[in-house]
Amino acid sequence: MRAPAVSRAQPGNRAVIFKNLIRKKRDGSALTQEEIEFFVRGLADASIPAEQVAALAMAVYFRSMSFAESGALTVAMANSGVRLRWDELRDRGPVIDKHSTGGVGDKVSFLLAPIAAACGCFVPMISGRGLGHTGGTLDKLDAVPGYRSMPAVEEFRKVVGSAGCAIIGQTDQLAPADRRLYAIRDVTATVESIPLITASILSKKIAAGLDALVMDVKTGSGAFMETVEDARALSRSIIGVAAQAGLKTHAVITDMSQTLGWSVGNALEIAESLAFLAGEAREPRLAEVVFTLSSEMLVMGEVTDSHAEARKRVEGAVRSGEAAERFARMVAELGGPADLLTRAARYLPKAPLVQPIFAPAEGYLASVDARAVGNVLVELGGGRKVAGQTLDLAVGLTDVAAIGTRVGKERPLAMVHARSAEQVSQASQGLRAAVTLSEQPVVPPPIVHEILVKI
Repeated sequence: MRAPAVSRAQPGNRAVIFKNLIRKKRDGSALTQEEIEFFVRGLADASIPAEQVAALAMAVYFRSMSFAESGALTVAMANSGVRLRWDELRDRGPVIDKHSTGGVGDKVSFLLAPIAAACGCFVPMISGRGLGHTGGTLDKLDAVPGYRSMPAVEEFRKVVGSAGCAIIGQTDQLAPADRRLYAIRDVTATVESIPLITASILSKKIAAGLDALVMDVKTGSGAFMETVEDARALSRSIIGVAAQAGLKTHAVITDMSQTLGWSVGNALEIAESLAFLAGEAREPRLAEVVFTLSSEMLVMGEVTDSHAEARKRVEGAVRSGEAAERFARMVAELGGPADLLTRAARYLPKAPLVQPIFAPAEGYLASVDARAVGNVLVELGGGRKVAGQTLDLAVGLTDVAAIGTRVGKERPLAMVHARSAEQVSQASQGLRAAVTLSEQPVVPPPIVHEILVKI
């Protein structure tokens, strides 16, 4: 007897059919568009159990997906919920966004979104929570009291129109299939799959109704794509699949061989971002990534004719305070404190212990295992070991030394913010094990490697 088509499968047949899809991908065969759409429907309505979703994710991790499969998965997940339209805004400016593949200390979104808004763009940014050793944008926003990171779609639209930007999470209405797959990938060691990363990123961005997208693809010890070659492969996958779906996308490959900025930790990264916008302190590598990505957005959105002009506009938006005002407006309209910029210390949670972590010897910081640094935060309780874990938003590291810095008795590797002496000891051991020192001065790696605009 012939098996029922997946599009007509009854509930009792779904588990059996999906088992066959797992076997098919496990053995290296391509899934059809119909089979992929069946999978996505099962993700969205939870009719496919988590263990089977995890099994298929692992099969994809090892067997990969063709360009056509990844494209079908992307579009199906984007279509699993509401797809936004921004017709009322397009005569005022381009609707454009940035997405990062994740890293340690990556707080770029909090800076780039208001900067681009101050320069005439509209930025509807749908972000996620932490994956593995990398921090999550939404987890960091949880440190802002009252901030609604999961507003209704209409409120989201209103804030984007008013403030020029809004950073939120995936609501039940936007790409719900990806939301479930994202959580399962996080705890099943399948995060690094290029087809799954591509589909996850682009499904949210397509659902958000963008005109264009700038990708920040990280490479280095703290990135999911550790080599530049792997980062290029992911960039080409994203650019190609996005083009198939009609979304203009460029990719900027940036360095993640060490912490980005001076801090690692949820509330601590918000504090650093506020200081950046207020003009109080600006870590050079972080500034270069933010200004490069923001400039690329302005050129893609045809706000400016050249990168040089875009760079002037971007730096001017920060210098004038307009970017800070956009961030403050976004926070206030989404329920956060109206005076967060000027009274951050009143609102952001603080850990009771703040102590220096010193290197085991004097020398120049030669290299960092950034993934291990991210795991220091996880062990402190600021990142997740299991899905749904409640995070300690106050813990983390500040004053993190960059590669090339001379460290020793006068300059610690970092300051640890912790709850207990035991946590301080564990973090110290973890950070010391993550670095190597040199007796000779060290030249730090470039922060921006290259920009890709086509496959």
